[in-house]
Amino acid sequence: MKKIIEERKDIVFYLKVYPIRNQPEAYEKSKSILCEKSLTLLEDAFEKKPIPKPKCETSAVDENIRLADKIGVKSVPSIILPDGRIIPGYKDARTLIHLIGN
Repeated sequence: MKKIIEERKDIVFYLKVYPIRNQPEAYEKSKSILCEKSLTLLEDAFEKKPIPKPKCETSAVDENIRLADKIGVKSVPSIILPDGRIIPGYKDARTLIHLIGN
């Protein structure tokens, strides 16, 4: 993501934190990330580093789960392109730029 933003100033990412369902601790980690509004905590979670307990109450995780169910997101990460296509799984910067187009 950072690589793409550096190269293409016209591309914007909107992140929705969505817990992996078969990982019991993912829900609480998602709440912590959203409470802190922290990209660093999100990156730490991907690197399997410890994440502190949530410091707030938020319904955002539940809202994101409902949205993902509604639009058919089944994997983490998933990318929703401007044309509505849902691309499951990690993609490298070159592939994403190609998928997004001009």
